[in-house]
Amino acid sequence: MSRLVPVRFQPLDLDAMAQAEGRVAIIITEDGKMGPAVRRANRLTRGAVARLVESERFEKVKSGEVISLAWPGGMAAQALDVLILPRRPDQDEARKAGAKLAKLAGGKPVLVMAANQHRTEDLALGLVLRSYDFDVHKTKESDPAGDITIAHNKPDEAEAAFAPLYAVADGVRMTRDLTNEPANVLTTTEFANRLEEMRALGLEVEVLDEDQLAALGMRTLLSVGQGSDSPSKVVVMQWNGGDKDDAPLALVGKGVVFDTGGISLKPAAGMEDMTMDMGGAGVVAGTMRALAKRKAKANVVGLVGLVENMPSGNATRPGDVVKSMKGDTVEIINTDAEGRLVLCDVMWYAQDRFKPVGMIDLATLTGAIIIGLGHENAGVFSNNDTFCDAFLKSAKAEDEGAWRMPLGPKYDDLLKSRIADMKNVGGRAAGSITAAQFLQRFVKEETPWIHLDIAGVASVSAETSYAPKGATGWGVRALSRFVQDNFE
Repeated sequence: MSRLVPVRFQPLDLDAMAQAEGRVAIIITEDGKMGPAVRRANRLTRGAVARLVESERFEKVKSGEVISLAWPGGMAAQALDVLILPRRPDQDEARKAGAKLAKLAGGKPVLVMAANQHRTEDLALGLVLRSYDFDVHKTKESDPAGDITIAHNKPDEAEAAFAPLYAVADGVRMTRDLTNEPANVLTTTEFANRLEEMRALGLEVEVLDEDQLAALGMRTLLSVGQGSDSPSKVVVMQWNGGDKDDAPLALVGKGVVFDTGGISLKPAAGMEDMTMDMGGAGVVAGTMRALAKRKAKANVVGLVGLVENMPSGNATRPGDVVKSMKGDTVEIINTDAEGRLVLCDVMWYAQDRFKPVGMIDLATLTGAIIIGLGHENAGVFSNNDTFCDAFLKSAKAEDEGAWRMPLGPKYDDLLKSRIADMKNVGGRAAGSITAAQFLQRFVKEETPWIHLDIAGVASVSAETSYAPKGATGWGVRALSRFVQDNFE
């Protein structure tokens, strides 16, 4: 796995600035007021900071901007980063400011002279999230990302405030690692092994093999993986941090470790990106890790269906009819619409076994959602307004884009099959909606449910505020916040 950058909180020591290596960050408000740390940096640099504040350049600064003074005289650091930030920034301002510092650091150690800065914990979270680097398969040795040191007037209080955020950052890191891994490394077996390792965090972890899945009747899930040499699995992770008698929240993730499309083969161009088709399972895994590490006072169960969709002499064919665990029959029109076949069985199993207070499934399900929402928002579908609104509130609070999409009985008409209870696709029109309508057929009437189509946000080709290009870890922060705000 990649390295989670260590963060150390220490008492504010102005004398340490001169000898600190890597980069040193000081914080100035937009009006240019200098606190003790800024005044010390100004003396060390023989007035360079004051000249910056008095310059025309500073008159145009905006909150969150960073101005770097390279190789500052009187300091051992490679750069002095002057961060423009209000005394009391909001959460997003502080986090994005930290992310900017991390991007500038480029892996070098960072000393932040935070003093009594408000929301230091959020500043540190931004630093950690943007310091992520997935270089585990590069043979050229690279320096690991440098440690982050936060110098604070009350370091113990700042560290205590940061601890639960650091746990969430570790969950984000795990999700990114899983989503970035190539499929020859992250096989279904390796994925399950990594989840089993989280028993050390206090999670109860079970791995159901193909014989057990067949006995349960998970035929649609098994149909997806039957063309692969990698065995299909379902992994169940339980975190029991709440009252013993409280029903859990269920999180269900699509874990297609590689998706060729099966017999309905995808075009060659871009198929290498299908290593990320397990992104939903990755988010569930990272969220469960975050909840365990921050000792969430809630009961949550995470279930992931792990399969590989490959063409072979044993692969499912277009036109085949398969019976789900629920008992409904599905005509497979397109074997590349496989994620819903995985999810429907796991969702039904989750409801049958755990009787959850609510259920959220996550999947890189449709390219159509990218056409509709781009890479800024996940598609949100739900059968319960209160449940959905609570999640959207949490996603907004964590600055993770999510947009509600419609459901309706008219879309069900597109899933009618001549020979089975339903087809697995509804045609080109409203592709994301008909996929959600398919899943809704496997949601019991009494279960509040949300479907999150994360195809556009799980992995992106350009960097974001908090991540380099590649896997984003979208959803871990929103789901952790959702649990915190509604079930703890």
